[in-house]
Amino acid sequence: MRTTRLTAAVLAAAAAVLGGAPMAAADTASPSPSPSGSAAAPTEAGTSFRTATALQQGQTATATASTGDYLYWMFPATAGQNATVEATVTLPGSPARHGSATWRLDVYDGLRRHQACAAGHPSRTAAADAADVSLRCTLRTVRPWSEAWANDPLPGAYYVRLTVADLPDQDLGLAVKTEILATVKDAGGAKAGDGELAAPLTPVEQAGATLDPSAEPSASPSETVSEAPASLAAPDGGWSPGWWSDRWIWTAAGGVLGALAGVGGYTLTRGDRSRRRRLQG
Repeated sequence: MRTTRLTAAVLAAAAAVLGGAPMAAADTASPSPSPSGSAAAPTEAGTSFRTATALQQGQTATATASTGDYLYWMFPATAGQNATVEATVTLPGSPARHGSATWRLDVYDGLRRHQACAAGHPSRTAAADAADVSLRCTLRTVRPWSEAWANDPLPGAYYVRLTVADLPDQDLGLAVKTEILATVKDAGGAKAGDGELAAPLTPVEQAGATLDPSAEPSASPSETVSEAPASLAAPDGGWSPGWWSDRWIWTAAGGVLGALAGVGGYTLTRGDRSRRRRLQG
């Protein structure tokens, strides 16, 4: 009878854990990124890393440029997210063009390290009569921390560069229209990692301050530099993904199954002993 009560208690605990864990996941999961309704979508692009136009996750940016320009945008991504950048270039009419053109989409992290695309087509060639060309790059999962020598994606800003890589010289300067969309999705607990950066890799609006030549030097860092505001807003939910991930569900389920296996083994072993005692008596 005691074994039956113990088994019933373990089963009740298992039901509570497995039934409550998804509810906890739903309660604590970060909201899906969505652009703020009050923020207008960017209609221009920067021409360098320093002048990159900031955009939010899930926001579509547009820009009009000349063929041959380097166009830059940046967006935020935090640990545990998979970022995908999509670009569409609307080309000028075919009578004005003299041949095919190869367009390229590159993504860099906050340290301006080039990030390889895990999926997509970051480079494509548009035929001379093509109306547009679409590019796509999906990055590896952003890690919360990595070794200094590694080239892993880290939380912070991600720069997008769009340009033409090869075309006839006569086509340089032709007007094009571009459209950029940066989206992210949760990679799940299977991709969760340990560690945390001291600060996200984001640019600042004031990288330094001009000091008065007559001012006495100080060993303490400049307050103006340390308190410089970031030029890229944090994504929804902040830069830290939080402690919860769905791996906790599998950990709890594994513990419950282990307990059930122990109770079952004990029950079978005790039953054999009781049967032997009755036979011996």
